[in-house]
Amino acid sequence: MEITIDNYFEKRHSLFKWRSETSNANKLVMAFFMACITGLMAQIIIPLPWTPVPITAQTFAVLIAGILLGRYWGGLSMVIYLLIGFVGVPWFTGMTGGIGVITGATGGFLIGFILTALFLGYFSDNYINARGFKSMLVLLLVSNFAFIYIPGLIGLGAWLYVVNGAVPGVWTLLAMGLLPFLIGDLIKIGGAAALSKAVTPKESFNEGDNLIDNGKWRIF
Repeated sequence: MEITIDNYFEKRHSLFKWRSETSNANKLVMAFFMACITGLMAQIIIPLPWTPVPITAQTFAVLIAGILLGRYWGGLSMVIYLLIGFVGVPWFTGMTGGIGVITGATGGFLIGFILTALFLGYFSDNYINARGFKSMLVLLLVSNFAFIYIPGLIGLGAWLYVVNGAVPGVWTLLAMGLLPFLIGDLIKIGGAAALSKAVTPKESFNEGDNLIDNGKWRIF
């Protein structure tokens, strides 16, 4: 079959229309599959000697979950990821699992995964212009650094307080939980924004939604 720009756009639109209108059972399967992808990417790690928070690839899966699945099912995929890990399945970073992970150094980041998928899924579903590269890049930057890092740093600070018996300084927290990850995060954010531009339709794929058309909402 010859691939043209026209049938590429048609296939892209049809796929997301199907994703929007398919049964809840199919959406649940897709959410579970995204949770599995997140668990697999969590095993791609680069440990750092001065912090218990490693560099991982899993945040890329978190960033695209809402874009690909939408607000509710993208968010649910992260809930599934956390719940299955909490019951003991070792698919958190470094093949770990169990409820104790939430009270560990990375517990806050895990909570942020749900918020991030919900936030990005909301804009991806409801605003056509949010699916472009520049707009999505801004949304990804906001979600990554607000919804992942704020709860992540709070959780890391609480863990350090319990372990060391003292409140860590701001620069200590940043050196352990933010600064080492900036370059990798920017690469993942750029990749997720490019993926959003490539795979998401730039017109409504759900006849029942209230998508705002091109002239009505815009970051750029």
